[in-house]
Amino acid sequence: MPAVLSFFRRTPGAVRIAATDKRIPRPLRWLATLGLLPIPGPFDEALLILVAVPLALFYRRPLAEAWARAGDARLPG
Repeated sequence: MPAVLSFFRRTPGAVRIAATDKRIPRPLRWLATLGLLPIPGPFDEALLILVAVPLALFYRRPLAEAWARAGDARLPG
C-alpha cells in the first residue's frame, strides 16, 4: 500500500516537470494537457493514447528524468 501512495504523490510533480520540459515539443505538451481535461466521452482518453506513443518512443529520457526529479523533491532535508 505505501508504494501505491508514493506513486500517486509523485505523479503530479513529475507531470508538472515534464509539462515544462523544453525538450518535449510544445504541441505535444499541449495535446497531453488537453487530454488531461475532464471532457465527456472518449475524446480525452483517445488523445492521451495518441500522445503516449511519441512520448514513449522519442521522449523516454525527459520523462524518466522528470520522474526522478519528482522523487528527489519528496526527500526530506
